[in-house]
Amino acid sequence: MTQPKILLIYTGGTIGMIKDFETGALRAFDFDKLLERIPELSHLDCDIETIAFDIPIDSSDMNPKCWIRMATAIEENYDAFDGFVVLHGSDTMSYTASAMSFMLENLAKPVIFTGSQLPIGDLRTDAKENLITSIQLASLQDENGNPQITEVGLYFEYKLYRANRTTKINAEHFEAFNSLNYPALAESGVHLKIFKENLWRPEKGKLFKVHKEIDNNIALIKLFPGITRASLEGFLASNTIKAVILETYGAGNAPTEAWFLGFLYKLKKKGIIIVNVSQCSGGRVIMGQYQTSVALKKLDIISGKDITTEAAIAKLMYLLGREMDQLTFKTVFETQIRGEMS
Repeated sequence: MTQPKILLIYTGGTIGMIKDFETGALRAFDFDKLLERIPELSHLDCDIETIAFDIPIDSSDMNPKCWIRMATAIEENYDAFDGFVVLHGSDTMSYTASAMSFMLENLAKPVIFTGSQLPIGDLRTDAKENLITSIQLASLQDENGNPQITEVGLYFEYKLYRANRTTKINAEHFEAFNSLNYPALAESGVHLKIFKENLWRPEKGKLFKVHKEIDNNIALIKLFPGITRASLEGFLASNTIKAVILETYGAGNAPTEAWFLGFLYKLKKKGIIIVNVSQCSGGRVIMGQYQTSVALKKLDIISGKDITTEAAIAKLMYLLGREMDQLTFKTVFETQIRGEMS
């Protein structure tokens, strides 16, 4: 059996930075010298090649155009490699990784996102472990030489999660990510343990397809006590917004004031799609469970169920790029298509 070939794609972020100890400034790492910096990689049973964005993108500057570049890089190298590891800044990693899960249809190989809280050259860095284990995960094969993981994952601090189930929960701890509504896919300890029952399996015989039609004409409204009509009027005035994510309280609850429900009615009348997503990191939207969500159910607002805000944004952009009527849109959004909701 030949060694798996892994393509490492560096897009930017802390993991790809090293400190200049004379000036103290951070600069981009030369990935052509990857083995010099991390000689442990030579002990892995795989062949590693690297490509990098010409100009590293800070994750705060990440956008759908960058997502398309990543998806294109995977598409162009899909047949030549057995797995992919994407190095990305942690702040928006869940957004990008979620988007990849939708853009890469019928994925039959692993695409593992990772990053770090400290630069790769820092004495206490978490970058080396995250990178080494991500490459190991991407190179795992069964007895027939087929990849064990066939989805987009996010690995950080000993845990591999389904990418579109993750959210960043901490800016200072190494355990920066969590997946509160779906269990881990793998755990790294003394042994690398894969939880096969949690893995996503694509339909066999389906051709790999990359979707690059992304429509980001969406808005996010996070409810808070005291929200006013004036703060929302701009959404009604817009002629470009096609969909709104409404971040509600608890199990999908919202104010019952007449002006607020009228605002939602006017949005719908304009043809704007509304998706109800909980502000809670764990749990799900159950419209009608409480009186404060009955009106939302009557308005036929789309239920985000237990999807994360990051995945909801990515799924909206992906679905808006595909022409369909509103009834079909609601049905598809409320249906699990990449393991993003229960």
